[in-house]
Amino acid sequence: MAGLFITLEGPDGMGKTTVLKQLLPLLAQKTAQPVIETREPGGSQIAEQIRQVLLDVNNTKMDDRTEALLFAAARRQHLVEVVLPALAADKIVLSDRFVDSSVAYQGGGREIGEQAVYDLNMFATAGLTPDLTLLLDGPVEAGLARIQKFRQDQSDRLDQETLAFHQRVRTSYLHLAAEFPKRVIKIDAMQPLEQVVADCLQQVQNHLPETFQRS
Repeated sequence: MAGLFITLEGPDGMGKTTVLKQLLPLLAQKTAQPVIETREPGGSQIAEQIRQVLLDVNNTKMDDRTEALLFAAARRQHLVEVVLPALAADKIVLSDRFVDSSVAYQGGGREIGEQAVYDLNMFATAGLTPDLTLLLDGPVEAGLARIQKFRQDQSDRLDQETLAFHQRVRTSYLHLAAEFPKRVIKIDAMQPLEQVVADCLQQVQNHLPETFQRS
């Protein structure tokens, strides 16, 4: 068996982390391969230290390109320490964010350029691409309202950006879905949580049928 790399993406407040936590055991029930979860930025000791710098609300002077480079650096370390060894051991890696996030947030949100950020991250990852990406999508206003309601005390530096920034992020995500329709599958994140999880599970089974048994 070969390892598989599945990522969850989407604008802030779409519920990626919650969905991932519920999706993980459901996937594990449907395959003999071990399923592990991880996240970006972070996922390993060094990458988590970089995460703290990136998301610190006090780092208001961070340059946009510095931000993009730090995300790529954290991603490289996470890849070397966690993702690649897991894939080599025939595990299924379920990750909360990967390269698409940088393309959307720094390429689109920061307006550095989607292609420039993509190229930077292709260097950082040596071209590794997920087998499947689940894009949790919905109006940015709804996502930001969820953050305000449920985790205002945990909001980070990017959460606190302007509405226009978050709208550019979503637009970039939709560009990625249009450019890579076989890999990036859009899921309506405005549905009840149970339905979002069910849709994600169904899409994984549909796109990777050789690995996940049909129920």
